[in-house]
Amino acid sequence: MSPPEARVCLGAVAGAYGVRGEVRLKSFCAEPGAIADYGPLETEDGSRSFVVTITRSLQGAFSAHLSGVADRDAAEALRGTRLYAPRDRLPPAGDDEFYHADLIGLTVLDTGGGALGRVRAVHDHGAGDLLEIERPGAESVLLPFTRATVPTVDLAAGRLIADPPAGLFEA
Repeated sequence: MSPPEARVCLGAVAGAYGVRGEVRLKSFCAEPGAIADYGPLETEDGSRSFVVTITRSLQGAFSAHLSGVADRDAAEALRGTRLYAPRDRLPPAGDDEFYHADLIGLTVLDTGGGALGRVRAVHDHGAGDLLEIERPGAESVLLPFTRATVPTVDLAAGRLIADPPAGLFEA
């Protein structure tokens, strides 16, 4: 098993598909079908690994066979299981591209250098990524992850600079 910080979540099992042990697999890859190309994928705790074979494309997901999963009950038992690959199996991110795992934990500063919080999660609901910014003593804020609202991401320094819409970070 790879250490957690050296792994990236590539997808999740959304439930069983059919009666022959296939699963409905949601891919988080930029090229969704590439999820099967990154070698055996492992569960979050590393207790199981699966070779993924995509069998067909579905609306927003794939039907896939996971090695060792032989029937519908076993497939359904995996519902909600997130699948990870070691980071070194993935291609390097291109210019102005970032793995969500790299953004989580970054300090968020405004354009004047004032602390706004820390990236708690990255959400993708289909219309563009949202950064969930955890703020000390206040509710989290969802910040659109666009060049206009996040002009600078400095992974080496562990921070990003945000220019949020007016009022977004007001208590």
